[in-house]
Amino acid sequence: MSELVPYGKVGHESFLVFLHYLYTGTLKASPPEVTTCVDETCVHDACRPAIDYALELMYASATFQMKELVLLLQRRLLNFVEKAVVEDVIPVLMAAFHCQLSQLRLQCTQRVARSDLDTTSLEKEFPQEVVDEIKSLRAQSVLESTPAEMEVETLNEKSIRRIHKAMDSDDVELLKLLLSESKVTLNDAYALHYACAYSDSKVIQEVLNLGLADINLRNPRGYSVLHVAARRKDPSILVALLKKGANASDTTPDGQTALVICQRLTRRKDYHEETVQGKESNKDRLCVDVLEREMRRNFKCVTMSDSSETTADDLHMKLDYFENRVAFARLLFPAEARVAIENAEVDSASLDTTSSTLKRAGANREVDLNETPAVRTKKMQLRLQSLQKTVENGRRFFPHCSEVLDNFLEDLIPDVFFLEKGSEEEQRIKKARFMELKDDVQKAFHMDMAENKRHSGLSSSLSSSSSSSRKEGVGHRVRKK
Repeated sequence: MSELVPYGKVGHESFLVFLHYLYTGTLKASPPEVTTCVDETCVHDACRPAIDYALELMYASATFQMKELVLLLQRRLLNFVEKAVVEDVIPVLMAAFHCQLSQLRLQCTQRVARSDLDTTSLEKEFPQEVVDEIKSLRAQSVLESTPAEMEVETLNEKSIRRIHKAMDSDDVELLKLLLSESKVTLNDAYALHYACAYSDSKVIQEVLNLGLADINLRNPRGYSVLHVAARRKDPSILVALLKKGANASDTTPDGQTALVICQRLTRRKDYHEETVQGKESNKDRLCVDVLEREMRRNFKCVTMSDSSETTADDLHMKLDYFENRVAFARLLFPAEARVAIENAEVDSASLDTTSSTLKRAGANREVDLNETPAVRTKKMQLRLQSLQKTVENGRRFFPHCSEVLDNFLEDLIPDVFFLEKGSEEEQRIKKARFMELKDDVQKAFHMDMAENKRHSGLSSSLSSSSSSSRKEGVGHRVRKK
């Protein structure tokens, strides 16, 4: 289908519904698992899953030239245009553009022109032809500025565009140079907002590390950096912002928190997708879980003692513990572990704790005889700090899975790691215990799910109380096993 529909996508469920229409002439009811979001307060009349499903049917119908179905779907999409947030109108306008739907395109263009979507976003999202149409509509309703004002505005715009281009090219050094040569700051350029929308996650981390931008700054539309990142749906970016102090409770002008934004972008099918041990977790669900947990976080971060005050034996013991702990985390929770490592501000390659590392755990370490004891100890301390930061992130954002690993390692260190040592009977017992760990891990996932159910009332009441546009009442959700 990707070869037949180069400008959009057609999912499995929507294609089956299209085939049913093709052979029977009747349109089946929309599957709720792909047309409703996971926000319990949403009425699902214009949330993103409903729009995306209609767009998938539209692309299939236009590709196979099913004119009757195209007209039916165009009417459905026209109903979404005024109800949906402007960001969700963008894919509708792109479908109208590619499928040559003049009526839908005109209404979408007018809707975007009336919105507060900035020029930078327009140019990033639309072809130049569409951008020109929107600007033309806006010019008809806005008085032109005086020449003096235009000159100042143009100078600022040039500086801002250079800053954005530097981030587009992943050139943080050029970004620093531009900031030093211009009066325009990162906040003036809303650089973090731009980076969270369009830049690579490494660039976002580097811009955050500069410490020159307000993490909770709102752009002219009233959106915080976290609100913009929520639409990106990248758990690594969300965790990086939360670590730097982003406020998960901030709401948009229409009363949506970052959590609600993520929920309204996430299909029920994706959220309730069964988690397979050792496989990637669904990113949409991971984003919702991280933000839900941050909204109700009521625990204190575990503080680690200063490793510089420990003896050499203590240092080796701690390294063994944390290395093995991170190794099991990467083996059993690859997506969660990667998020924790990336946001510990360390190179994931330096924490390459694969299954082969588990087999070597506890073995004699290679020693460089040219290194002084002080240098060797310093290296160990730095590695220990990296591992500790990773574990802290895991405990903060994925506590139940961390608890399983904590209990397991405390009970069975160090013998459990030598899975291939000893007699055949000893190896069998150790491997059987390892399989028990996997069962414990699965239970941890379900504990997180159960806790989400218990606390969903809190997150839903927080979001519903801040938005008069959403219906009252909170439901509970349970993930399918």
